[in-house]
Amino acid sequence: MGRFAYVNGRFLRHRDACVHIEDRGFQFADGVYEVWAVFGGKLADSAGHFARLKRSLGELKITPPLGEAALRIVLGEARRRNRIVDGLIYLQINRGVAKRDHPFPDPPVKASIVITAKAVDLAAGEARAAKGVAVISTPENRWGRCDIKTVGLLPNVLAKQAARESGAVEAWFVDELGLVTEGASSNAWIVDESGVLRTRDVQANILRGVTRNTALAILAREGVQVEERPFTLAEARRAKEAFITGAGNLILPVVAIDGAKIGGGAPGPVARRLRELYISAARTPSV
Repeated sequence: MGRFAYVNGRFLRHRDACVHIEDRGFQFADGVYEVWAVFGGKLADSAGHFARLKRSLGELKITPPLGEAALRIVLGEARRRNRIVDGLIYLQINRGVAKRDHPFPDPPVKASIVITAKAVDLAAGEARAAKGVAVISTPENRWGRCDIKTVGLLPNVLAKQAARESGAVEAWFVDELGLVTEGASSNAWIVDESGVLRTRDVQANILRGVTRNTALAILAREGVQVEERPFTLAEARRAKEAFITGAGNLILPVVAIDGAKIGGGAPGPVARRLRELYISAARTPSV
């Protein structure tokens, strides 16, 4: 059975789905997106993703094309039609279709919406996590509102490509002070050489990761102290552990940064345990 996509009120065969050539998401990257992990047919971190979506739309002054209740129904139908048990659901909302002009359309147009879904091989993900992955560093060159989950991701694309060409899976952006901000599609964490678990605070120019927030809640419940403060690339290279968090990779151990081994080149106990706890919680998420 083929895949289905939802585009502006209709479910279409994935191969037939398209948007208008004057959609502002296509021409200006004037839109936002969210990605939900799906476990056992349920959306993980559901409330957090809806809250962030609402905030992102508000920051860009885009009127949602659907209310949350209706959107939940459509997301569920996208999951059902694509027969997704474990996987990812992608949502994009753009300002809409209008003649190409930089200011917002006047009068306003209805926002456009696209939803796709795909299955994920959990066994392959577990194998990757058991081995750990490599990251590279790259200079921070993104705009000053990375807290909004927009579709304007060209710097992230270039960073990801550089990582791939280096045999890594992620790139960590490093600002002019030598501090790690976040990954191209993830939040960055370390257990520093003193044994302190650290991740960048969201007052910095980083995305307010939903998986990050859930990880913080789990760690608090387990009595693990976390310091939300920046760390340098040098500190990361000396760390006992490192890992990334995000809907696509969940909690994924990092075993090398710029070719230098972290923690002896093997996933550490904090990352391994946090991944177990996160997946356990995600299988029975609140809505």
